[in-house]
Amino acid sequence: MSRLLRTLLFGTMLLGAYGANAAEQIVVSNYGVAANGMPYAIAMEKGFFQQEGADVSGILSSAGGGTTVRIMLGGNLPYGEIDLAGTVSAIQQGADLRIVSDNVLTVAEFAWASKKGSAIRTVADLKGHKIGYTNPKSTSQALDVLLLESIGLKPTDAELVRVGGFGEQIVALGQGAIDVATLADPVWSKNAADLQPIVFAADVLPPLCDVIGVTTGTAAREHPDFIRAIIRGRRKAVDFMYAHPDEAGDIIAKVYNLDPAVVRAAVNRLTKNEGKAGVHYWGPGSFDFAGMDRMIHAQTVVGAFTGNPDWSKLVDTGFLPDDLKPH
Repeated sequence: MSRLLRTLLFGTMLLGAYGANAAEQIVVSNYGVAANGMPYAIAMEKGFFQQEGADVSGILSSAGGGTTVRIMLGGNLPYGEIDLAGTVSAIQQGADLRIVSDNVLTVAEFAWASKKGSAIRTVADLKGHKIGYTNPKSTSQALDVLLLESIGLKPTDAELVRVGGFGEQIVALGQGAIDVATLADPVWSKNAADLQPIVFAADVLPPLCDVIGVTTGTAAREHPDFIRAIIRGRRKAVDFMYAHPDEAGDIIAKVYNLDPAVVRAAVNRLTKNEGKAGVHYWGPGSFDFAGMDRMIHAQTVVGAFTGNPDWSKLVDTGFLPDDLKPH
Protein backbone atom coordinates (compact mmCIF):
# COMPACT_ATOMS: atom_id res chain seq x y z
CA MET A 1 0.00 0.00 0.00
CA SER A 2 1.44 3.39 -1.02
CA ARG A 3 2.09 6.18 1.52
CA LEU A 4 -0.53 8.35 -0.21
CA LEU A 5 -3.16 5.59 -0.03
CA ARG A 6 -2.35 4.94 3.63
CA THR A 7 -2.65 8.68 4.35
CA LEU A 8 -6.00 8.93 2.57
CA LEU A 9 -7.31 5.83 4.31
CA PHE A 10 -6.20 7.13 7.73
CA GLY A 11 -7.85 10.50 7.03
CA THR A 12 -11.08 8.80 6.03
CA MET A 13 -11.05 6.76 9.25
CA LEU A 14 -10.54 9.91 11.31
CA LEU A 15 -13.35 11.69 9.49
CA GLY A 16 -15.65 8.72 10.07
CA ALA A 17 -14.76 8.64 13.75
CA TYR A 18 -15.41 12.37 14.05
CA GLY A 19 -18.77 12.05 12.29
CA ALA A 20 -19.80 9.29 14.67
CA ASN A 21 -18.91 11.23 17.80
CA ALA A 22 -19.27 14.87 16.77
CA ALA A 23 -21.18 17.16 19.08
CA GLU A 24 -24.80 17.71 18.07
CA GLN A 25 -27.44 20.29 18.85
CA ILE A 26 -30.99 19.30 19.72
CA VAL A 27 -34.18 21.39 19.73
CA VAL A 28 -36.77 21.57 22.52
CA SER A 29 -40.04 23.48 22.18
CA ASN A 30 -40.20 26.45 24.56
CA TYR A 31 -36.87 25.56 26.18
CA GLY A 32 -35.98 28.24 28.69
CA VAL A 33 -39.63 29.26 28.94
CA ALA A 34 -41.98 26.36 29.74
CA ALA A 35 -41.86 23.50 32.21
CA ASN A 36 -41.70 20.68 29.67
CA GLY A 37 -38.05 21.39 28.81
CA MET A 38 -36.72 21.69 32.35
CA PRO A 39 -35.12 18.19 32.45
CA TYR A 40 -32.79 19.17 29.61
CA ALA A 41 -31.31 21.96 31.73
CA ILE A 42 -30.55 19.38 34.42
CA ALA A 43 -29.11 16.90 31.93
CA MET A 44 -26.77 19.56 30.51
CA GLU A 45 -25.64 20.87 33.91
CA LYS A 46 -25.09 17.40 35.41
CA GLY A 47 -23.48 15.94 32.28
CA PHE A 48 -26.07 13.19 31.99
CA PHE A 49 -26.09 13.26 28.18
CA GLN A 50 -22.32 12.91 28.00
CA GLN A 51 -22.37 10.15 30.62
CA GLU A 52 -24.76 8.20 28.39
CA GLY A 53 -22.71 8.81 25.25
CA ALA A 54 -24.45 11.80 23.63
CA ASP A 55 -22.22 14.86 23.13
CA VAL A 56 -24.86 17.60 23.09
CA SER A 57 -23.29 20.93 22.20
CA GLY A 58 -26.39 23.00 22.86
CA ILE A 59 -30.17 23.14 23.01
CA LEU A 60 -32.14 25.30 20.62
CA SER A 61 -35.50 26.69 21.67
CA SER A 62 -38.56 27.47 19.59
CA ALA A 63 -42.17 28.51 19.92
CA GLY A 64 -43.28 24.91 19.46
CA GLY A 65 -45.37 23.00 16.92
CA GLY A 66 -44.51 23.56 13.28
CA THR A 67 -41.71 25.96 14.18
CA THR A 68 -39.85 23.25 16.07
CA VAL A 69 -40.38 20.80 13.23
CA ARG A 70 -38.96 23.28 10.71
CA ILE A 71 -35.92 23.98 12.89
CA MET A 72 -35.30 20.28 13.34
CA LEU A 73 -35.62 19.38 9.67
CA GLY A 74 -33.92 22.53 8.38
CA GLY A 75 -30.91 22.03 10.65
CA ASN A 76 -30.75 18.25 10.18
CA LEU A 77 -30.98 17.90 13.96
CA PRO A 78 -31.16 14.33 15.28
CA TYR A 79 -33.61 14.92 18.13
CA GLY A 80 -36.39 17.28 19.13
CA GLU A 81 -39.05 17.58 21.81
CA ILE A 82 -42.27 18.71 20.13
CA ASP A 83 -45.98 18.79 20.86
CA LEU A 84 -47.85 15.66 19.81
CA ALA A 85 -50.41 17.13 17.39
CA GLY A 86 -47.80 19.27 15.63
CA THR A 87 -45.60 16.24 15.07
CA VAL A 88 -48.38 13.99 13.79
CA SER A 89 -49.63 16.75 11.47
CA ALA A 90 -46.12 17.17 10.07
CA ILE A 91 -45.85 13.42 9.46
CA GLN A 92 -49.23 13.45 7.71
CA GLN A 93 -47.88 16.17 5.42
CA GLY A 94 -44.85 14.08 4.50
CA ALA A 95 -42.20 14.95 7.11
CA ASP A 96 -39.81 12.06 7.73
CA LEU A 97 -40.22 11.96 11.52
CA ARG A 98 -40.55 9.20 14.08
CA ILE A 99 -41.92 9.46 17.61
CA VAL A 100 -39.40 7.81 19.95
CA SER A 101 -40.48 8.74 23.49
CA ASP A 102 -43.44 10.10 25.47
CA ASN A 103 -41.90 12.81 27.63
CA VAL A 104 -44.62 14.76 29.45
CA LEU A 105 -47.59 12.67 30.47
CA THR A 106 -50.01 15.22 31.91
CA VAL A 107 -50.92 18.89 31.70
CA ALA A 108 -50.28 19.41 35.41
CA GLU A 109 -48.38 22.62 34.67
CA PHE A 110 -51.71 24.32 33.88
CA ALA A 111 -53.90 26.16 36.36
CA TRP A 112 -56.90 28.44 36.08
CA ALA A 113 -57.03 31.54 38.24
CA SER A 114 -59.04 34.71 38.83
CA LYS A 115 -58.17 37.98 40.56
CA LYS A 116 -58.05 37.93 44.32
CA GLY A 117 -61.47 38.69 45.73
CA SER A 118 -63.26 37.61 42.56
CA ALA A 119 -66.58 35.82 42.87
CA ILE A 120 -65.20 33.17 40.50
CA ARG A 121 -63.77 30.63 42.94
CA THR A 122 -64.63 27.20 41.53
CA VAL A 123 -65.18 25.63 38.11
CA ALA A 124 -68.93 25.83 38.76
CA ASP A 125 -68.58 29.63 38.55
CA LEU A 126 -67.11 29.66 35.02
CA LYS A 127 -70.38 29.81 33.12
CA GLY A 128 -70.92 33.12 31.38
CA HIS A 129 -67.43 34.45 32.05
CA LYS A 130 -64.42 35.31 29.88
CA ILE A 131 -61.67 32.70 29.97
CA GLY A 132 -58.31 33.51 28.41
CA TYR A 133 -56.14 31.31 26.21
CA THR A 134 -52.93 31.96 24.31
CA ASN A 135 -53.63 31.45 20.60
CA PRO A 136 -56.09 29.61 18.34
CA LYS A 137 -55.54 25.84 18.17
CA SER A 138 -53.21 26.00 21.18
CA THR A 139 -53.09 23.55 24.06
CA SER A 140 -54.49 26.22 26.38
CA GLN A 141 -57.54 26.69 24.15
CA ALA A 142 -58.07 22.92 24.01
CA LEU A 143 -57.80 22.65 27.79
CA ASP A 144 -60.35 25.42 28.28
CA VAL A 145 -62.79 23.39 26.22
CA LEU A 146 -62.01 20.18 28.12
CA LEU A 147 -62.41 21.96 31.45
CA LEU A 148 -65.86 23.21 30.48
CA GLU A 149 -66.78 19.75 29.19
CA SER A 150 -65.69 18.23 32.52
CA ILE A 151 -68.48 20.14 34.29
CA GLY A 152 -71.08 19.55 31.61
CA LEU A 153 -70.73 22.90 29.81
CA LYS A 154 -70.26 23.67 26.13
CA PRO A 155 -67.56 26.07 24.86
CA THR A 156 -70.33 28.55 24.10
CA ASP A 157 -71.38 28.56 27.78
CA ALA A 158 -68.36 30.80 28.43
CA GLU A 159 -66.49 33.30 26.27
CA LEU A 160 -63.05 32.04 25.29
CA VAL A 161 -60.77 34.99 24.63
CA ARG A 162 -57.51 34.91 22.68
CA VAL A 163 -54.86 36.83 24.63
CA GLY A 164 -51.59 35.77 22.97
CA GLY A 165 -49.49 34.43 25.83
CA PHE A 166 -49.41 33.42 29.48
CA GLY A 167 -47.78 36.63 30.64
CA GLU A 168 -50.28 38.61 28.59
CA GLN A 169 -53.10 36.85 30.42
CA ILE A 170 -51.81 38.19 33.73
CA VAL A 171 -52.07 41.70 32.28
CA ALA A 172 -55.49 41.03 30.73
CA LEU A 173 -56.79 39.68 34.03
CA GLY A 174 -55.60 42.76 35.87
CA GLN A 175 -57.26 45.04 33.32
CA GLY A 176 -60.55 43.14 33.40
CA ALA A 177 -60.31 42.02 29.77
CA ILE A 178 -60.74 38.43 30.98
CA ASP A 179 -62.25 37.01 34.16
CA VAL A 180 -60.16 33.84 34.29
CA ALA A 181 -56.58 33.22 33.14
CA THR A 182 -55.35 29.88 31.83
CA LEU A 183 -51.75 29.72 33.03
CA ALA A 184 -48.83 27.29 32.88
CA ASP A 185 -45.75 27.00 35.03
CA PRO A 186 -43.46 28.77 35.63
CA VAL A 187 -45.76 31.76 34.92
CA TRP A 188 -48.30 30.40 37.39
CA SER A 189 -45.78 29.98 40.23
CA LYS A 190 -44.32 33.42 39.51
CA ASN A 191 -47.72 35.08 39.97
CA ALA A 192 -49.51 32.68 42.33
CA ALA A 193 -49.28 34.97 45.37
CA ASP A 194 -51.29 37.65 43.58
CA LEU A 195 -53.98 35.37 42.14
CA GLN A 196 -56.92 33.31 43.32
CA PRO A 197 -56.58 29.70 42.13
CA ILE A 198 -59.73 28.10 40.78
CA VAL A 199 -58.53 24.65 39.81
CA PHE A 200 -55.39 22.80 38.72
CA ALA A 201 -55.50 20.74 35.53
CA ALA A 202 -54.25 17.53 37.13
CA ASP A 203 -57.13 17.61 39.61
CA VAL A 204 -59.88 17.63 36.98
CA LEU A 205 -58.43 16.33 33.71
CA PRO A 206 -57.12 12.84 32.91
CA PRO A 207 -53.52 12.32 31.73
CA LEU A 208 -52.93 13.98 28.36
CA CYS A 209 -49.66 13.60 26.48
CA ASP A 210 -48.12 17.07 26.25
CA VAL A 211 -44.83 16.68 24.36
CA ILE A 212 -42.92 13.80 22.79
CA GLY A 213 -39.39 12.94 21.72
CA VAL A 214 -38.92 12.93 17.96
CA THR A 215 -36.18 11.98 15.53
CA THR A 216 -35.83 11.93 11.75
CA GLY A 217 -35.68 8.85 9.58
CA THR A 218 -32.09 9.73 8.63
CA ALA A 219 -30.97 10.15 12.24
CA ALA A 220 -32.73 6.93 13.22
CA ARG A 221 -30.64 5.07 10.65
CA GLU A 222 -27.34 6.92 11.08
CA HIS A 223 -27.28 7.94 14.77
CA PRO A 224 -29.40 5.44 16.72
CA ASP A 225 -27.00 5.33 19.67
CA PHE A 226 -27.12 9.12 20.02
CA ILE A 227 -30.93 9.05 20.21
CA ARG A 228 -30.89 6.26 22.79
CA ALA A 229 -28.35 8.22 24.84
CA ILE A 230 -30.55 11.34 24.76
CA ILE A 231 -33.50 9.36 26.09
CA ARG A 232 -31.38 7.79 28.85
CA GLY A 233 -29.79 11.13 29.78
CA ARG A 234 -33.16 12.87 30.00
CA ARG A 235 -34.46 9.99 32.12
CA LYS A 236 -31.57 10.52 34.56
CA ALA A 237 -32.47 14.20 34.74
CA VAL A 238 -36.12 13.41 35.49
CA ASP A 239 -35.10 11.01 38.26
CA PHE A 240 -32.83 13.71 39.70
CA MET A 241 -35.66 16.26 39.69
CA TYR A 242 -37.96 13.97 41.65
CA ALA A 243 -35.20 13.14 44.14
CA HIS A 244 -33.80 16.69 44.51
CA PRO A 245 -36.50 19.21 43.51
CA ASP A 246 -34.94 22.22 45.25
CA GLU A 247 -31.48 21.69 43.76
CA ALA A 248 -33.09 21.06 40.38
CA GLY A 249 -35.02 24.32 40.72
CA ASP A 250 -31.83 26.27 41.38
CA ILE A 251 -30.15 24.78 38.31
CA ILE A 252 -33.14 25.47 36.07
CA ALA A 253 -33.49 29.02 37.41
CA LYS A 254 -30.06 29.90 36.00
CA VAL A 255 -30.93 28.59 32.55
CA TYR A 256 -34.42 30.07 32.51
CA ASN A 257 -33.24 33.36 34.05
CA LEU A 258 -35.90 33.25 36.76
CA ASP A 259 -36.04 33.76 40.50
CA PRO A 260 -34.84 30.47 42.08
CA ALA A 261 -37.72 30.57 44.57
CA VAL A 262 -40.21 30.64 41.69
CA VAL A 263 -38.62 27.68 39.93
CA ARG A 264 -38.26 25.68 43.14
CA ALA A 265 -41.98 26.20 43.72
CA ALA A 266 -42.80 25.05 40.18
CA VAL A 267 -40.58 21.97 40.33
CA ASN A 268 -41.89 20.98 43.75
CA ARG A 269 -45.48 21.37 42.57
CA LEU A 270 -44.94 19.33 39.43
CA THR A 271 -42.95 16.56 41.07
CA LYS A 272 -45.46 16.14 43.90
CA ASN A 273 -48.77 16.79 42.13
CA GLU A 274 -49.83 13.56 40.45
CA GLY A 275 -53.48 14.56 40.40
CA LYS A 276 -56.39 12.20 40.61
CA ALA A 277 -54.84 9.76 38.11
CA GLY A 278 -51.60 9.31 40.07
CA VAL A 279 -49.44 9.98 36.98
CA HIS A 280 -46.15 11.87 36.97
CA TYR A 281 -45.83 15.06 34.93
CA TRP A 282 -42.35 14.36 33.56
CA GLY A 283 -42.17 10.76 32.39
CA PRO A 284 -39.04 8.65 31.76
CA GLY A 285 -39.96 8.14 28.09
CA SER A 286 -42.38 5.20 28.15
CA PHE A 287 -45.57 5.58 26.13
CA ASP A 288 -49.07 6.24 27.43
CA PHE A 289 -51.06 5.69 24.25
CA ALA A 290 -54.38 6.43 25.99
CA GLY A 291 -53.01 9.82 27.02
CA MET A 292 -51.86 10.43 23.46
CA ASP A 293 -55.34 9.62 22.17
CA ARG A 294 -56.85 12.08 24.66
CA MET A 295 -54.56 14.87 23.56
CA ILE A 296 -55.36 14.24 19.90
CA HIS A 297 -59.06 14.46 20.78
CA ALA A 298 -58.47 17.74 22.60
CA GLN A 299 -56.59 19.19 19.63
CA THR A 300 -59.29 17.96 17.25
CA VAL A 301 -61.93 19.85 19.23
CA VAL A 302 -60.20 23.18 18.52
CA GLY A 303 -59.35 22.36 14.91
CA ALA A 304 -55.62 21.80 15.45
CA PHE A 305 -55.78 18.25 14.16
CA THR A 306 -57.87 16.00 11.93
CA GLY A 307 -57.80 12.26 11.50
CA ASN A 308 -57.14 9.18 13.62
CA PRO A 309 -53.43 8.43 14.08
CA ASP A 310 -52.21 4.85 13.79
CA TRP A 311 -49.56 4.82 16.50
CA SER A 312 -48.08 1.56 15.21
CA LYS A 313 -46.98 3.46 12.09
CA LEU A 314 -45.84 6.66 13.83
CA VAL A 315 -44.10 5.40 16.96
CA ASP A 316 -40.78 3.56 17.17
CA THR A 317 -40.29 2.11 20.66
CA GLY A 318 -36.95 0.55 19.73
CA PHE A 319 -34.94 3.48 21.11
CA LEU A 320 -36.29 3.10 24.64
CA PRO A 321 -34.42 1.20 27.36
CA ASP A 322 -35.74 -2.35 27.61
CA ASP A 323 -37.60 -1.72 30.86
CA LEU A 324 -39.59 1.11 29.24
CA LYS A 325 -40.65 -0.76 26.12
CA PRO A 326 -44.30 -1.91 25.88
CA HIS A 327 -44.77 -5.51 26.94
